[in-house]
Amino acid sequence: MAIVAAALIPMAGLVGGGIDMSRMYITKTRLQHACDAGALAGRKAMGGGTWSQSNGKPGIVANQFFDANFQSGAYGSISLSRSFAENAGKVTGTVSATVPMTLMRVLGQTVQTLAVTCDAEMHLPNTDVMFVLDTTGSMGDTPYGDSMSKIESLKIAVKCFYEIVARLDTDATCATGTPSGGVSTSTQIRFGFVPYATNVNVGKLLPTAWFADTWYYQTREPVFTNQTVYTYPNNSTATVTNTSNSGTSTGSYSTYQTLSANSSSACNALKPATTSYTAGNEGAGYGYNVTNAGPVQTTTYKTDTVYTSYSYSVSYKNSKKTCTISRRPTTYTQTKTYSRTDIGIPTTTSVFSSWHYARLPVNISLLKNGTDWNDDFQWPIGNNGTNTTIGWDGCVEERATVSQSSYSPIPSGAKDLDLDSVPTAGDVTTQWKPVLPDLIKTRNGGTWTLSESTTTSDYTNGSYYACPVEAKKLQSWDNPDDFDTYVDQLQPEGNTYHDIGLIWGGRLMSPTGIFASENALTPQGGEIERHMIFMTDGDPCTGINNYTAYGVNWYDRRTTDSSVAPTDGCTTNGTLTAQVNARTAALCTAIKNKNITLWVITFGSLSSDTVTRMTACASTGRYFNATSAATIQTTFASIANQISQLRLTR
Repeated sequence: MAIVAAALIPMAGLVGGGIDMSRMYITKTRLQHACDAGALAGRKAMGGGTWSQSNGKPGIVANQFFDANFQSGAYGSISLSRSFAENAGKVTGTVSATVPMTLMRVLGQTVQTLAVTCDAEMHLPNTDVMFVLDTTGSMGDTPYGDSMSKIESLKIAVKCFYEIVARLDTDATCATGTPSGGVSTSTQIRFGFVPYATNVNVGKLLPTAWFADTWYYQTREPVFTNQTVYTYPNNSTATVTNTSNSGTSTGSYSTYQTLSANSSSACNALKPATTSYTAGNEGAGYGYNVTNAGPVQTTTYKTDTVYTSYSYSVSYKNSKKTCTISRRPTTYTQTKTYSRTDIGIPTTTSVFSSWHYARLPVNISLLKNGTDWNDDFQWPIGNNGTNTTIGWDGCVEERATVSQSSYSPIPSGAKDLDLDSVPTAGDVTTQWKPVLPDLIKTRNGGTWTLSESTTTSDYTNGSYYACPVEAKKLQSWDNPDDFDTYVDQLQPEGNTYHDIGLIWGGRLMSPTGIFASENALTPQGGEIERHMIFMTDGDPCTGINNYTAYGVNWYDRRTTDSSVAPTDGCTTNGTLTAQVNARTAALCTAIKNKNITLWVITFGSLSSDTVTRMTACASTGRYFNATSAATIQTTFASIANQISQLRLTR
């Protein structure tokens, strides 16, 4: 009995300890669950913004969710404390509560304090985002009621999108507040850009081997003819063939002289015996006229001799016993013509005579510098067939295509709509070519014709050309200043060809295409989620005089019936626009088939037909329309938040 009595106290402590430990375990587990719920809810409420937004609403929501999962006094706990804070996009919770002991009191343990921590962050999986952005001329317009143009609104929206996803601060003022901290180094986040209008600027992103060496352009070539030119030794003897004189009296001079005899004969005796003169440059040949330019050349030289003679008249005045001698100077010009014959030495040269205007081959391999690119090359389309500089800014002509009313499915001949295949060396149907507006000469002035012509007329380039800022492949933008600098370069110019933007947006991010080695997996072998943000301010618009990725539309007719002059227009008007729409529809499907989420945003007012087509283009539920600067920003922010995924990190 004594032993049993002595054992009751430690046995009570042991049993009580088990009970109290169970209570502590349950309490701590519930505290952890409540802390996790609060952190998740707070981070969810924060979205792509800041912890202090909406008067601290994310913190309020975090506390509410905690309280809903762990009420004060639960499991007999006291002194409950919970606190949530955010740093670099991560919400951290710190919770503690005190649990009074029961039977363990007999062992001197009256209370036990429990503490847990939790955190949650908006964490992206490995993610690629390709911006396919309409930078056409209409993007320079300012919507009614706004204070900035559409292109400026777009720049801010793209920067704020970057802030939400990359968690880095740009120079834009975003409604979501100022982010910081970036994303986890274990996550790959990449952004790419394809600004588009009449063309896309992608050429210098591609290997030189993927381009043809020769391609045909609407240009001209000089026509030369042979001409024999003679040079002469200038050593033959000149002979006088003609002499002529002409003279003019220029004045008179009189003298009076007293005679020693009163007779006229005495007066005449005073007359000078000779005529005085002043010689000119007789014999010095100056100036010549070539009378024929053949093997024998006759050259006529003219030499002028100038001299002055005097005529005299005598009168006798007997009363004064004087005689008057009048001397009148006369100026003579004597012309002597000298002729000579030279034997010429013939030299035959090629001399420019005219221009041949046509679709002509050009050696575009001159742009290649091994695996690098030259910015320009020389080609003989300057004055009289001289070389002139042909520059290249990076826009490209597309691969071979076919003209059809529908591209569903995409035909094998439409290699331009093939997002994946690598060009075959030597096969121009699979290779790209540079867009070279400096080469283009639209023949016959304002009256275009498909007929080739040979003429001395100097026709210029009557086509319209616009090349956007150079596209960017998918890359990490760890420095937000670099991101700002690139986006700020976007400028509105050109007509709207949706298809060329989507072609290259798809090519640059396809996991199975020409950049598969960069896009299929991360360097560590991780999977990648892919999102394309396709933004346009509206309807497609084409022009027959546009120099596009398919040549000069009116001349080359690569996307339309080659036997009929193409027509242009907007929305659905014109054969060129119909082709853009058909190709766009096929490309939207092809991009989505690459497991790419296609987000489509239209900006401003547009036709119902375009809304229908853009809705069909987008992935399900991923079409948005924005009508102002404010809504374009909230739309981009909404997409950024949807792309982000919430993940509990502890």
